[in-house]
Amino acid sequence: MGKNICFISDHGDPLAPLGTSQAGGQNNYVKQLALALDARGHSVDIFTHWNDAESPQYETFGNRCRVVRVGAGKKKFVDKTEMFHLLPDFFTEMKKLENFSDYDILHTHYWLSGLLGAKMSKEFTIPWIHTSHSLAIAKQRATGIKQPQRLKAERMILSSADAVIATTLDEKALIKATVKHPSPIRVLPIGVSPVFTPDTHSIHSPLTFTFAGRLEKTKGIYTLLRAFKLLSLSGLLEVPIRLRIIGGEPDQVDPHTKRALSEELQMAVKGIENHVEFLGCLPPEQLASHFNSSLAVIVPSYYESFGMVAAEAQACGSPVIASNVGGLGDIVINKETGLQVKPNNTSELASAMGLLTKRPDIAAQLGKKAAQFAQQNFNWKVIAKKVDKLYEGVSHTVQKPYVSN
Repeated sequence: MGKNICFISDHGDPLAPLGTSQAGGQNNYVKQLALALDARGHSVDIFTHWNDAESPQYETFGNRCRVVRVGAGKKKFVDKTEMFHLLPDFFTEMKKLENFSDYDILHTHYWLSGLLGAKMSKEFTIPWIHTSHSLAIAKQRATGIKQPQRLKAERMILSSADAVIATTLDEKALIKATVKHPSPIRVLPIGVSPVFTPDTHSIHSPLTFTFAGRLEKTKGIYTLLRAFKLLSLSGLLEVPIRLRIIGGEPDQVDPHTKRALSEELQMAVKGIENHVEFLGCLPPEQLASHFNSSLAVIVPSYYESFGMVAAEAQACGSPVIASNVGGLGDIVINKETGLQVKPNNTSELASAMGLLTKRPDIAAQLGKKAAQFAQQNFNWKVIAKKVDKLYEGVSHTVQKPYVSN
């Protein structure tokens, strides 16, 4: 018998175009997990902020999935750093939109959603699962940025939820090291959409490196551009290379001309403009096609709880060059499915890219193992079954019984 499941993903609308502001790994995780639970016969409602007035308040996808958009007094884009003050109105409006007594499971995503979940779980006695997606302590260690309010909230959430899902062993260890009495933690990786497949993987000239994600400093985009410039202008290469950048806001890139619009990006590509393409945001099918034709996909983030792009690229049979930070250390197996480099290290990243440029046979070997690793570890059907079992396991803490399919 299917159950009614409530997701709260305050700033991560699962139907927002990936690569735009606040539309990255969390959005994709929420969407794909919802679809996988849908396939198991459950219904999933996803409450998120109404950040685009042109979008409908209710929008369906899959067979039994709905996005429920909550205005909370500001039916427009609100940066997640400003959303804390919207939470009281968000909570009040959610309760007006739906009867939360009808939900069998509550699953919150990110710390802001966790604050809402703590109140909702207490008021309606719903089994509550939490996935952090990123942690304040990880960001602080990687960037030096301190967020005391968030840090305090995360400690409360991670010790109050009925269960916590960590997406990597690294994340679990970090929670246990920084939260005095954490809730039970289950390590369940993120899966990838079936559109990411290695069946058509092939490398053509010019040899192409691909980046996909938000064009933010902490995602390592400027480190990558410096490394690519260092490599391409070194005079040591015997073959042409290019760099594809996927993602970005309308004021940052022009996907029609494939050029940078922002002054910061223009300065970063000065001298290599003819070798760098800015493609803007793309749907998963096109993203998979670009991964399939890449010599390697680059994930140079300063920190990552998981690293969805790395998982998707490997599922396409592309090796990944990734920063050895956070969950990426578990997702990309060094010298087996890709190469690991120090974060924000231009010369080390350029060297790793140079190695695969000179030895595409090594890239092909890494890619083959990457596809096998992804198939074994990032399968949504398998992951959803484990999440379903976790939901069932926490149900004993509340009055409502939960029956897994």
